[in-house]
Amino acid sequence: MTDPTHPLTRRQALAGAAGLALLAGGCSTTVTTTEGGVPIDTRYSAKGQDSRAMFLVLHYTVADLRQSIHILTQQEVSAHYLLTDETPPRIYRLVPEHRRAWHSGLSGWKGHRLLNASSIGIEIVHPGFKLGPAVNGVRERIYLPFPPAQIDALIPLVQDIVQRHQIRPDRILGHGEVTPAYKEDPGPTFPWRRLSALGITPPWPDAARVAAQQLLFELQLPDPAWFQAALAQHGYAVERTGLWDEQTRRVLMNFQMRYRPADHRGQPDAETGALLQVLSGGALPATMAPAPAVPPLLPPPP
Repeated sequence: MTDPTHPLTRRQALAGAAGLALLAGGCSTTVTTTEGGVPIDTRYSAKGQDSRAMFLVLHYTVADLRQSIHILTQQEVSAHYLLTDETPPRIYRLVPEHRRAWHSGLSGWKGHRLLNASSIGIEIVHPGFKLGPAVNGVRERIYLPFPPAQIDALIPLVQDIVQRHQIRPDRILGHGEVTPAYKEDPGPTFPWRRLSALGITPPWPDAARVAAQQLLFELQLPDPAWFQAALAQHGYAVERTGLWDEQTRRVLMNFQMRYRPADHRGQPDAETGALLQVLSGGALPATMAPAPAVPPLLPPPP
């Protein structure tokens, strides 16, 4: 009788077991477990897949660093990354990218809704604005610039996230764009034009085309329905009421903060219409109607 402890017999048994594993379909390195310990085999990978992250949303905190960390880690709001205002700036990861952070609220863009589930959020430690002297009982917001070192730290983070998740340039947005009813960050001082020049976001509207279209709109401004249709085609979740109402003003204000930050009062004008027309590729018919006077958009209470 053969001794089962003999070295040759043991080697033969091990070789036979290895051969059976190969016959069963592949290498043992493909066998692993789920995080909960359930055995799985990862030798096959489906062609039809992509990242769950379709959008990148940029915010500012309107708080100092200590408050920002407390709010984003101890309260019912969060972001995947927090970019500090230290020298040099530091980047904290607060939520792993494969998990959902609670940063964009009741958001929408080009038919997509509730973007928390399909986005990565970056919060930038920044005060946002300060209140100027009272004029007729109203204190105007004075928006503050972003430190150059902070933007220099932000850009490679954005590029890295976009490259890994293959996020389209037109889906890199501000919080105010996806939630315009009550948000406006990262505000009118954020350097969107620089991101565009680097190819991170879409090309900036051609100045010559905007100027030519502006001349036409200065003769007669498009009606509210046209502005709402143009804003919706651009991506905003705007209700098409045909009226110069508060929600349209808020959306228009956020559009102006990105593309015409020198004047972002939320009032319709020829230059804003021209920017929308050029960004839409000229596909929107310019239906005209006299535009009634629109009262200035008052800032919400701080």
